[in-house]
Amino acid sequence: MTSAAPGAPPAALANPAVLPADTPGAVIRRLGSRIVTLCWVELRKIRHDRTELYTRAIQPALWLLIYGEVFTKIHAIPTPGGIPYLAYLAPGILAQSALFIAIFYGIQIIWERDAGVLTKLMVTPTPRAALITGKAFAAGVRSVVQGVVVVVLSAVLGVALTDNPLKLIGAACIVVLGSAFFSCLSMTIAGLALSRDRLMGIGQAITMPLFFSSSALYPAKIMPGWLQVISKCNPLSYQVDALRGLLIGTPARLGLDVIVLIVATVAGVTASAALLPRLAR
Repeated sequence: MTSAAPGAPPAALANPAVLPADTPGAVIRRLGSRIVTLCWVELRKIRHDRTELYTRAIQPALWLLIYGEVFTKIHAIPTPGGIPYLAYLAPGILAQSALFIAIFYGIQIIWERDAGVLTKLMVTPTPRAALITGKAFAAGVRSVVQGVVVVVLSAVLGVALTDNPLKLIGAACIVVLGSAFFSCLSMTIAGLALSRDRLMGIGQAITMPLFFSSSALYPAKIMPGWLQVISKCNPLSYQVDALRGLLIGTPARLGLDVIVLIVATVAGVTASAALLPRLAR
């Protein structure tokens, strides 16, 4: 019986032909590990610097305190089932808050490129899609933290939100999915624009059209016909619809909303991952 020479690599490593292939389970575990790590990094950033959390709470507070209260009193916008307009508005402002965080998330990846971090990440065995997915869900974690602020503020203003824990968890998942898509949209734009200034300009140009063409502020049925068509193509409308159904109990096409958000997120991850090498150059 002969033994291998000391220090000799195992046969599976010495002969690439017999290297064990990654099983689907191993790939899923590795992807999950990357996502959890990047989400944990995002939570640590929020923990160490809460300034952005506080400043980003100002805008939703103004929408709820001023816009919501005024339009509740004048009854200018019809709401399903005659619910108070402030209650109708709150899920829309929650979605808006998540949108405003995610749509500029591409700036972070440009900063990582400029700092040399992205190049180091690109040479690791981690698939590009896993990097993008991890960053997308990290944006979702940040949006959920911001969403808690909006929910608490809405409750303080007297909005009757659900206290069902399953529905609250479902709402958090919807926020994560919506934020993941819009952060992927931002990273896709970053891969095309290649500079922070251009990304900021494009982000500012599309943010308000996305918001106003959704059902965040008013029902789609009172929109002009051309705007209703745009609203049906806007993922934010599906996010708002799902949040309203879960948080205040209005009729919602929850299954369709989730499918649209998942498909949009997968498409966003694919596009962002394809453009990542261009951004890293």
